[in-house]
Amino acid sequence: MLIGAHVSPAGGPANAVERGVERGCRSIQIFNQSPRQWKPTVYDDEKVAAYHEAFAASDVDALLIHAVYLLNFASEDKAILEKSLASLTASLRAGAALGAVGVVLHPGSALKESEGCALHLEDTAGAGGTLGRTFEELTTMIEGAGGGKRLGACLDSCHLLASGYDIRTPEGLSDVVDEFDRIVGIDRLGSLHVNDSMTKLGSNVDRHANLGAGELGRKGIGAFLSEPRFEGLPCVFEGPGASGKAVDRADIDNAFKLRKQGLKARGG
Repeated sequence: MLIGAHVSPAGGPANAVERGVERGCRSIQIFNQSPRQWKPTVYDDEKVAAYHEAFAASDVDALLIHAVYLLNFASEDKAILEKSLASLTASLRAGAALGAVGVVLHPGSALKESEGCALHLEDTAGAGGTLGRTFEELTTMIEGAGGGKRLGACLDSCHLLASGYDIRTPEGLSDVVDEFDRIVGIDRLGSLHVNDSMTKLGSNVDRHANLGAGELGRKGIGAFLSEPRFEGLPCVFEGPGASGKAVDRADIDNAFKLRKQGLKARGG
């Protein structure tokens, strides 16, 4: 499993690789623009080349780009729809230029405009009218968008628990992955977010906790990080981080320790 963290690309995406290396990451996730502003970023050739050079020289194996939270393709506001499309297109083009595994999108809150980068619809915690709280909703959106091979899914451990999927044990998680496979298809699973949850099973409230310190606990996070069908996928911890400021090396070390405990519990 390619365990990693959400890091800042400030100064250029090559710096994101450096920050990932500092934290011992095997994967990294970035916003390619400010997450709360409508200002898409276009990386010039020099910054793209610098990124590829840094990536090739590092132990980081995968990049994810997270689309900004402002995007809302369910909006009835034409201006919001136009801005959402422009922002997502910029993220997909950046992903293609940087060789990202995919762009992760919160679907509830374009593909023809770009080539070569997958779009991963992320499951949601289910608050309010958000879409993607169930596997049925995810597959409906994928099919509604044409069902192309570039359309996939990103599963977030915190969101799964909050939306009512009991993944607190290896057995429970296995059943949930079986259900995902049956409804969406395991071949659609392209990336993971590993976050503990401050809120209980079925709360529909998205509040991240540090790994092992929330409702999933060390056993639940260990199970998530050792699930056999997740092997090889980028798996990003988004925070808040033990320092309370950002994810750092101690958080990634903790993730690897929890994965080891999960593998041991499975007899691996």
